[in-house]
Amino acid sequence: MSHQSHRISRFVWPLLFLLLPCVVHAAQGERAPQTPATLGQNASLGTEMGGENQDSDYFYDATGKTDPFKSFIAVEDEVSKKNKRKPRTYLETLDLSQLELIAIMLSSKGNWAMVRESKGTGHTIKVGTAIGINGGIVHEIEDKKVVIREEFKDYKGNTVYRDITKKLPSLR
Repeated sequence: MSHQSHRISRFVWPLLFLLLPCVVHAAQGERAPQTPATLGQNASLGTEMGGENQDSDYFYDATGKTDPFKSFIAVEDEVSKKNKRKPRTYLETLDLSQLELIAIMLSSKGNWAMVRESKGTGHTIKVGTAIGINGGIVHEIEDKKVVIREEFKDYKGNTVYRDITKKLPSLR
C-alpha cells in the first residue's frame, strides 16, 4: 500500500463510522412526534386494523406502594420525633448503663428492686416503672435479675421489643 492511499484510508474509516448512524437513521425514515391528537388517531387505526388497544386497558395504581424517591431515613426521623415523649421522672433521664442493680426484695405483695445511679443515689423500682432514655419499662423482677423492656421501631416500621437484663453483682 502506498503512502498516499494509507493517508486517505486514515481519514475515510473514521468518516464512515461517523456517517453510518446517520445513513441508517435516514433509511428507516423519521417518525413524527406523538402528540395527544395523533395518539388518539393511532389508537383508532390500530383497532380498525384488527389490533387491540392496549393503552386504554392499563392503569397504574400507586396506592400502598412506597415512593422510591422519598428517603426512608427522613420518615424514620419524623416518626421517632413524634413518638418521643418528655421524661416524667428522673429515672427516665438516665441511660441504663448509668444504673447498677444493688438490691431485690421479693414479697407476696409485689417485687421491688433498688438501682443506684452513677452519682450514688438509690432509686426503688417495681414492675411497670418507666426507666431509661429509650422508653424502657420494668418488665419483671426475679430472684437475681431485673428485666427492662424497651419498645422501638425497626427499619420497616414494625414495633420490636428489646429486653435488657440488669443482674445483681455476685457476692464475694
